[in-house]
Amino acid sequence: MDYQFTTCAFRQLQELPPPVQKRILEKLDFYCRQKEPLRFADRLTDFRLGTYRFRIGEYRVICDLEAEETLLVLLVGHRKEIYR
Repeated sequence: MDYQFTTCAFRQLQELPPPVQKRILEKLDFYCRQKEPLRFADRLTDFRLGTYRFRIGEYRVICDLEAEETLLVLLVGHRKEIYR
């Protein structure tokens, strides 16, 4: 499986400190190399933000599944701010 960032999510990622950026990208790479990457994700109850959420430390990555082979990253942010 592969992942892609929306323009908004990419900007949000770039605003984070470099060590946090590296950690998020490494975790997304790890998840996508797995046979079933969505087993690490939680399904959101309110689909206005997205369908799935990955928890990476104090940060959250909100994404949707596209065409069974691509995770589309919609939002990246700190857990206190991501759901606003």
